[in-house]
Amino acid sequence: MAESVFEKISRDYYELTAAEKRTADYVMANQERCQELSIAELAELSGVAEATVSRFCRRLGYKGFNAFKLAIANASAAGADSGVLSGPVAEGDSVEEMCQKLYSADQDAMFQTLELVEPEKIRKAADLLWAAGRVVCMGQGGSMLLAEVAGNLFATVSGKFSAVSDSHSQVVTAVNMDPEDVILFFSYSGATRDMLDTMRAAKTRGVKLLLVTRFPKSPGAALADVTLLCGSNEGPLQLGSVPAKIAQLFLVDVLFSEYCRRDLKTCRQSRGRVAAAMEGKHL
Repeated sequence: MAESVFEKISRDYYELTAAEKRTADYVMANQERCQELSIAELAELSGVAEATVSRFCRRLGYKGFNAFKLAIANASAAGADSGVLSGPVAEGDSVEEMCQKLYSADQDAMFQTLELVEPEKIRKAADLLWAAGRVVCMGQGGSMLLAEVAGNLFATVSGKFSAVSDSHSQVVTAVNMDPEDVILFFSYSGATRDMLDTMRAAKTRGVKLLLVTRFPKSPGAALADVTLLCGSNEGPLQLGSVPAKIAQLFLVDVLFSEYCRRDLKTCRQSRGRVAAAMEGKHL
């Protein structure tokens, strides 16, 4: 399947200039409206010069602004042709329409992630986790919630998995880890300062780094030993969106299943012990 214009923007986002990022942010947040704008209007709304918009279009591989607008229209039409109600939730939507739009966004996030899965990277990541002496799951903000989910899930099959939430504690943990250890980091942007501080600290110890992110060319991806890409195009006003989390949770499920396939019998026995130990917690 050909890469859509929105996927290209996500892929190349961290190679754009600051001005080009402003245009990218506006386009991602106003996908339908951009089909109707002139180059002058898009430049004004993005707060950049027309020359910046032209450069932005060419950087994505389009001959000019008209070709870029056509790509937006084609990408939007592909979603509309599915016959499924989608798009941003509007004030006038019924509850049923709102639910359908949210379902479509969640479903699309998983489909995009499935398209981005590279089997060899999944296998390599699972191999590193299996061979690790210790695995610490980390993230910041909303991404830390995903790290805790991953840590709790993997802990049902091995005691070497844990999660550390505080950014200062993450650095402290990283500098006391060993070369056979692994950090599993979650960051949609792959470009938070605290994450990079921790990753650089871990690198000095030879710790292996796995990163779940949307952006393959982000600063975090440049430091990671293995980068696993999630789908879901998140606009600048959608920080921590549910579809972005669902996309990352799908990868957690894939990675967990691949890890367990290394020794299904032992993993099932571990989960059985956990289930038996937790039985008394239920009424």
